[in-house]
Amino acid sequence: MASPTTLTIFSLIILSLVYASASASATNPAGSFIRSSCKATTYPAVCEKSLSTYASSINKSPRQLVMTALTVSVHTAESTKSFVAKLTKFRGLKPRERSAIKDCLEEISDSVDRLSKSVKELKNLGRGKGPEFTWHMSNLQTWVSAALTDDSTCSDGFSGRALNGRIKNSIRTRMTNVAQVTSNALALCNKFADKYN
Repeated sequence: MASPTTLTIFSLIILSLVYASASASATNPAGSFIRSSCKATTYPAVCEKSLSTYASSINKSPRQLVMTALTVSVHTAESTKSFVAKLTKFRGLKPRERSAIKDCLEEISDSVDRLSKSVKELKNLGRGKGPEFTWHMSNLQTWVSAALTDDSTCSDGFSGRALNGRIKNSIRTRMTNVAQVTSNALALCNKFADKYN
């Protein structure tokens, strides 16, 4: 058993590491920018967690923040699409499960397509303001919103008691994650549009 002195020293080391970590993130301007920007989203904890690893590339750029949020959404949706595609190959699925998985794969594919278009649209946005900026932002917001609807439609396909079990739970968990990062990306897009419109 450790001596009281050893436990005290160990406790002090842990506390100093926790304090140093908290101080570093509190004084990191990019981290503070992400944290304050994520407050405008529906899922601020998810937002901060998904974007904080990109703090150095985001820096304090609202445009780069939106680009990163959209890119995270694309990658999350692509990962989920791959997962759902693998499920279509499972043997022993009930006809209702197979149909719901197939429909979900179509929806998540549409979501990936729309989110990818949104990333391209933001790249084409340029630095201008005025009617061209408004047009590009409107396209972007429409596609991200439609992707969010696709995510919801996939999840709805697994509602009810007819579909229970691991497949339903695993798809719904992944779709919830996609929907949350997409919702956050849309909120950040809207904030960016309002600021620069």
